[in-house]
Amino acid sequence: MAKLSTQEPWGTSFHNQTITCSYNELVKALGQPQVEDNTGEDKVNFEWICETKNGILFTIYDWKEYRSIRLDEEIEWHIGGEHSIHTIIARQELEALIY
Repeated sequence: MAKLSTQEPWGTSFHNQTITCSYNELVKALGQPQVEDNTGEDKVNFEWICETKNGILFTIYDWKEYRSIRLDEEIEWHIGGEHSIHTIIARQELEALIY
C-alpha cells in the first residue's frame, strides 16, 4: 500500500487523477505531510511525497485553494506522478487506504 517516501519528487506532475477526502483522513492513512503551510498564501498548503507498494513515486497536494483548509473538510486533492498510469495506481492504493 501507499506510504510516505524519502525520495525527492522530481518529475511528478498532474495527470487528471484526484481523490476527495479530508486532510485528517490523509494523515490517518499516511502520516503528516512533508509540506505544511495552511495559510492559503500559496498554490499548495499541504503536500505528501509518497510511493506505491512497488516503489512508484507520487505526490498528493491541494491545488489553488488559496485559503486555509479546515482539517476535517473534504476537498479534491491532486495526485502527481511521472506518468498517468503511475497516478492511476497511486489513486487506487490511496482509495484502498482511505475508503
